[in-house]
Amino acid sequence: MTANTAHITPPVSAQTSGNRRWRDIALLGGLFGFVILGLAGLAAATGWEDTLAQLAKLHAWQFAALIVLSLVNYLFRGGRWHVMARKLGLPTTFGQDIRHFIGGFAMSVTPGRVGELIRMRWIKRETGWAVERTAPLVLMDRASDLAAMALILAMGLALGTGGVTFGVPVVAMALLAAYVATRPSLLSALTTRAYRMTGLFPRLMVRFRRAAKSLAAFTSPTTIIITLGLGLIGWLAEGMAFHLLLVWMGADIGFWMAVTIFTFSTLAGGLTGAPGGVGGAEAAMIALLSLQGVPLETSLPATAIIRVTTLWFAIGLGLIVFPYAERQSIKQAI
Repeated sequence: MTANTAHITPPVSAQTSGNRRWRDIALLGGLFGFVILGLAGLAAATGWEDTLAQLAKLHAWQFAALIVLSLVNYLFRGGRWHVMARKLGLPTTFGQDIRHFIGGFAMSVTPGRVGELIRMRWIKRETGWAVERTAPLVLMDRASDLAAMALILAMGLALGTGGVTFGVPVVAMALLAAYVATRPSLLSALTTRAYRMTGLFPRLMVRFRRAAKSLAAFTSPTTIIITLGLGLIGWLAEGMAFHLLLVWMGADIGFWMAVTIFTFSTLAGGLTGAPGGVGGAEAAMIALLSLQGVPLETSLPATAIIRVTTLWFAIGLGLIVFPYAERQSIKQAI
C-alpha cells in the first residue's frame, strides 16, 4: 500500500504544479491585457493618429537599445545576487545564481511575489539549505533595490527636479525600509514584539527571527558598497533608457527628470500592492510626464514602451529560463 501511494503521488504533484503554472500564466496575461486596454482607452480619447505618429518615430535599433539597457539592469542585479549568495555562504556557482535570479522574474507580477519563493525552492533543492537560511538573501535583495532607488531619487531631487518634490516621502520610506531590513537586531526585536502583541504564527516568527540574525553577514561596509553600487548601475541603466526614449519621441525633459520619474513611478507602483506595480506605475508615470508638459499622445506610448521593455521583458526572460531552472533544480536535488 505504501509503495503504491509513493508511486501515485508524483503525477498528482506534477499535475497540480502544471495547473498552478497555467494559472500564473493566465494571471500574467490578464494583467498585461488590463494595462494595454487602459492605455488604449486613453489613446483613443486623445486621438489614435497622434499616438501612432509618435510610435512611428522609433526604429528597430532604438527598441534594441532599450532592451540592452534593461539587460544591463538584470545582469548587474544578478551579479549582486551572486555576491550576496557568496557572502551568505551558499555553495552555488555564478551560473546557478543568475539562473535563479532571472528565472524568478517569471513570477514577478503574481500575488505575494511568488518569484522569491520559487528562487528559495530552487536553492533548497540544489543545496539542501532550508528557506529560513536563504530568506536573508531575498530580504537583502529587496533592501538593496530600495536603497539604490531611494538614492537615485534623492540625486534627482537634489539636481533640480523640483517638479516632483512630493517624491521626498517616497525616498524617506524606501530608505527607512532598507535600513530596517538590514538591521538584524532591530528586525529580531520587531518580530518578537509583533508576536507578543498578536500571538500569531509562532513557528513562522521563530523562523523569521533566525533569518533576521543571518543578516549580519551582509552588514560589512565593503559588502554594502558593492551591492549598492551594482544596484545603482542597474537601475540607472533603465532610467537612462527612459530618458533616451523620451528624447527620441521629441520630449526631452532632461536626464535626471526622466530618471526621477521612472524611479518614482516604479516605487509608487510597488507601494500600491499590485503585482509588479501594474497599473499604479503606469498611472504615476503618465501623470508626472503630464506635469512636465509632455502631451498624452507622447506620454502614453512612452509609458507603454518603457514598461514593455523593462517589466514585461523581464517576465519574458523569466518565462524562458523558468522551465530550465525547474528541470535543473530537480536534477540536482539533494
